[in-house]
Amino acid sequence: MQHSQLVAIIRRLEAMTESTDNEIQVRRFEKEGVEKCTVTYDSSTETFELTESDSKQSYQFDNIDIVAMEIYDLIQ
Repeated sequence: MQHSQLVAIIRRLEAMTESTDNEIQVRRFEKEGVEKCTVTYDSSTETFELTESDSKQSYQFDNIDIVAMEIYDLIQ
C-alpha cells in the first residue's frame, strides 16, 4: 500500500506552524522536480499563503486542512 501524500503534506505544514523563531516559514511543493507552488506561514497572523508557480496567483488560508487539499490538487 502506498503512503498518503496528503499526510505528508499536512506534516510539512504542521512543521511550519510549530517553528518557534517567529520568522515567516516558506516551503516549496514540487512534482517530479517541477515546482507547483510555494506556501508561506506567518505565525503572527496564523495564516498560510499559497502561491501557484504557473499563474503566480496567491490565496490565503487560515485552515491547515484546506491549504493541504489545495496543495494536493496542484501536485496531482
